[in-house]
Amino acid sequence: MNKSMPFIITVTLIVGISGGWLANTYWQAGTQPHENSIQAADNNKPLFYRNPMNPTITSPVPIKDSMGMDYIPIYTNDHPLASDAIGTVNIDPDTVQNMGVRTTTVKKDILSHVVRTVGRVAYDEKRIVRLHPKVEGWIETMQVDKTGEKVKEDQELLSIYSPQLVVSQQEYILALNNFKALEQSPIEDIRRGAEELVNSSLERLKLLDVPAHQIHELTEDYNIHKSLHIHSPASGIVVNIGAREGQHVTPSTEIYMIADLSEVWVFADIYENELPWVKTGDLVEMQLVGIPGRVFRGHLAFIYPYAEAKTRTIKVRLEFKNNELLLKPDMFAEITIYASQQLNALVIPSEAIIRSGVRDKVLVVRSPGKFEPRAITTGLAADGTVTVLEGLEEGEEIVTSSQFLIDSESRLREATAKMINPATPRTEPPNPLQIEQGEHQHD
Repeated sequence: MNKSMPFIITVTLIVGISGGWLANTYWQAGTQPHENSIQAADNNKPLFYRNPMNPTITSPVPIKDSMGMDYIPIYTNDHPLASDAIGTVNIDPDTVQNMGVRTTTVKKDILSHVVRTVGRVAYDEKRIVRLHPKVEGWIETMQVDKTGEKVKEDQELLSIYSPQLVVSQQEYILALNNFKALEQSPIEDIRRGAEELVNSSLERLKLLDVPAHQIHELTEDYNIHKSLHIHSPASGIVVNIGAREGQHVTPSTEIYMIADLSEVWVFADIYENELPWVKTGDLVEMQLVGIPGRVFRGHLAFIYPYAEAKTRTIKVRLEFKNNELLLKPDMFAEITIYASQQLNALVIPSEAIIRSGVRDKVLVVRSPGKFEPRAITTGLAADGTVTVLEGLEEGEEIVTSSQFLIDSESRLREATAKMINPATPRTEPPNPLQIEQGEHQHD
């Protein structure tokens, strides 16, 4: 009995050591996959839940919104890469093709612009003459008594009787007689005084617009003329007649308004966004319905320094030659202004811009199927092309169609990124009843 005890103890020790090794091996083999599964489960655990109708509202637990819709779980895998800009979207290439996404390259180009508007023909203000008598009197006869008549420079228009003119003629005749009597005087001062009196009387007649031929007749025959002839100071068209035969007139009476239509003005309105393009001297073409087949060419003469309050447009003045007198005031015309202003700048198609009201942005292609939203600063626009001042570089590729579908997904990604790392998170307080229901569902 005593001899078998050492053998039994040895066998017991060997069995215990082997069993312990086997148990340890079995435990390690059985628990390692369990730990990995627990870690994987933690990675797949939702970070939070997002309102399906308003991505800015989140909840730490699964709940329903006011319409009974389940909040959407957001997982760690939904977090964008650190190297990607916020809102970057990755889309399968097949989906991109099905969406009809088209792209273009940002490039430098010379941008010009053509402004099309309507205008109104008007008188050239520098070529309008308003004729007033220099004396008070009565109109005796009118040689031109119809508006629209053509008159030439120095053409006789009417005759007027004025007592003042009669007196002035008498003074001139007396000065002439006095000069004849004293021109042989041995006293030089007397001769000079008589001569100065003649000159002053003659100058008074000229200032009263007595025509040269009447002054010559008066000097030759010493006969006083009852009526004064008034001649046209310029060639043109009689636009208005302010007095008739027998009417009493004063220096404040406008007898005639005569306009020279050999050159005309045209007033046109341009919008504020077209103002940076135009400048004085730009070539202008004009067409009128009343003169079919004719194209009139002129130039932009003046840009008015104020905007029209009602139309929010800026008035410009155009000048045209009108030697054939085809252009008539108050006619309407179609105007084309060829702006000489040209820009060498980065340009993109206007349809590529997403205008959100606060800022303009585009979608930049980072790689196939990867799109990054980029805020840009735009400049002048012309014929469907817009200049880019900031935000893009030459050679970059941007989306020109279906960008609104991509932008919608980009906004959701951007909202998700802000929820994962919120600066000022906005969280909807959970409903206790919904929390309780959610916990029961997890159980």
